[in-house]
Amino acid sequence: MNAQESTSTRPYLIRALYEWCTDNGFTPYVAVRVDGSVQVPREYVKDGEIVLNISFDATSSLQLGNDFIEFKARFGGKPRDILVPVGRVIAIYARENGQGMAFPPPVDMVDAAVDMAPVPSAPSAVQSATAEQADERVVQLVPAESAPAEGDADAPRPPPGTGGARPSLKRVK
Repeated sequence: MNAQESTSTRPYLIRALYEWCTDNGFTPYVAVRVDGSVQVPREYVKDGEIVLNISFDATSSLQLGNDFIEFKARFGGKPRDILVPVGRVIAIYARENGQGMAFPPPVDMVDAAVDMAPVPSAPSAVQSATAEQADERVVQLVPAESAPAEGDADAPRPPPGTGGARPSLKRVK
C-alpha cells in the first residue's frame, strides 16, 4: 500500500486530540466546513462553518469513527442528531487555551464558497486557499487577543489567557 492508498490520518489525529483535551480537563471543540453531507442545525451555521462542543458533558452517544463523527446534542434545548464526515472537520482544539490542530479545508471547498444564508454563530476558523496552498500551509491556533499583527510574524506572543476571548486560527508562513 503506497501513501496515496493509505487511510487518512485525520480521524486518528481527531481522536488523539479529543483524548488529550479530556485527559487534561479541557473542552474539545471541532470546527466543521458545512455542506449537504453534514447533518447539523443550519441555523447555527455561519459563513459555511460551525463550531461544535464535543465534550462528554455536551454530547451523548459520541462516536469518533474513521468516516464520521456522530453524537446527540441539544441546541436551544432541542435534541438533535449530529453527523459530520471526518473530511469536513477543519480544526479540533481546546476551548480554554486554543491548543489543537487545523486541517486543510476539504478539496471541494478550496475554491468554492458555500451558498448559505448568514446566521449568528461561531467565528470563521480557516480562510480559503488554493489547493497547492492548502497542502503547504501550517496553521497555528492562538487566542484572538494575543495574535500578533500580520506583519509581525516573528514577534513573540504572550502566553494564552485563562479564558475570555475565543481562540482563532492564524496562518504561519
